[in-house]
Amino acid sequence: MIQTPLYKRFAASLDKLLADEGKHATTPAVTRGLTVALSGGVDSVVLLHLCRHYVQAHTHLTLQAIYVDHGLSPNSAQWRAFCQAQCDALAVDFTPASVKVVAQSRQSLEAQARTARYQALDTHAYPHHALVLGQHADDQVETFLLRLKRGSGLKGLGAMHARTVLPSGRVCLRPLLTCLRADIEAFAHTFGISHIEDESNLSDRFDRNFLRNQVLPLLKSRFSGFVPSVMRSVELLQGQQALLDEITQADLAYCSNENSLCIERLGGFTLLRQQNLVRAWLAEQGVQMPSHKQLEQILGQALNARADAQMAVTLPQGQVRRFRGALYWVIEQPAWRENHDIGQTPVVLDDTHVLQVQQGKGVRMPAPDEQVSVRFNCLSEKIKPLGRSGRNTLKHWLKDYGVPTWERSRVPLIYYNDELVQVVGFFVNEAYASSQGLNWKLEDARNTKDR
Repeated sequence: MIQTPLYKRFAASLDKLLADEGKHATTPAVTRGLTVALSGGVDSVVLLHLCRHYVQAHTHLTLQAIYVDHGLSPNSAQWRAFCQAQCDALAVDFTPASVKVVAQSRQSLEAQARTARYQALDTHAYPHHALVLGQHADDQVETFLLRLKRGSGLKGLGAMHARTVLPSGRVCLRPLLTCLRADIEAFAHTFGISHIEDESNLSDRFDRNFLRNQVLPLLKSRFSGFVPSVMRSVELLQGQQALLDEITQADLAYCSNENSLCIERLGGFTLLRQQNLVRAWLAEQGVQMPSHKQLEQILGQALNARADAQMAVTLPQGQVRRFRGALYWVIEQPAWRENHDIGQTPVVLDDTHVLQVQQGKGVRMPAPDEQVSVRFNCLSEKIKPLGRSGRNTLKHWLKDYGVPTWERSRVPLIYYNDELVQVVGFFVNEAYASSQGLNWKLEDARNTKDR
């Protein structure tokens, strides 16, 4: 078996993927084993056999297989027993897992099952194991055609990659991605490897099955070498996307400033580059991609409005706002409540913010008849900051200090009775300043729990 062309191709692919792990991490990755996603189908069972021979030649690696029961077929218990028997015969650690697929609107059952499957595989795979998946070249062509049907762009048409990373950091490897389904089936036939047939694969109501059962056979019979040709196109698309990603990262580095995007620099690019940059910037914030119309609104208001104009483009997860020549991603935060008679005790504002008070340079100690309170959003209150000339509204001073409009209502304000004495994080009232007094600071509540 080790000398077969399929195994050699598989092993060479897996060698490269594992060797490349160190290039994708800030510190060298340590892969201690392989975890096969085992469904019982021919692809995954052949993958199990290939991986078993691979770890026999690479004894520093351990091998595990996981069967995920989606609860969608009455035969799932039988399939689980089959997978268990396969692993027992090969002396491979076997882990069964069950998931519950709950139907949701605007998402296909297939997509929901896939999401649940990856979560289960990630949860049950051994630590420091790479997930090894059995997708092959024909699966890649099906994915390409499905995304073509949806009108996907460059990134989507790049289909599946040989290496991907789950949100948890778990690496997924697809060493059979350049291998044909026919070669995998021939391998199983040659070595008498049994497998199961999922009855749902025969149903053309699923788009992927329709392509697999009806469309691809016609294309293959009509066009010689159709699958390898599509694979070459996918490889070219992935290369172009990788180049675009490099350009995008350079544009982000040029235009980004901490959590904002410089409008002047953004405006120096072509429209296509502006659109790509804004999408990439929002993606870094974990934002669902805006529609074309929303993207037009963002760029139109950012680049064409007056410099002092208010801007707010609302997306499902938050807003794109503009302040002092920069774009910000803003998520609406709940208002903090006023707290009266706080004395000199810490005030917990929410799960991540606490108002602490320390002795030292700040405002004088409160008199016995002065009640200490914390308030918010009193922007019309007038105050004279220490060391600044003139008395003006809090709104004026916060604007002068460069505080964005959407953050001003959450700046803690310390009052002695009805007199504003400190704007936490910015300045104190000159009339109440003291070198031996109190100073309030906003801190991370998670860092103060053990104090």
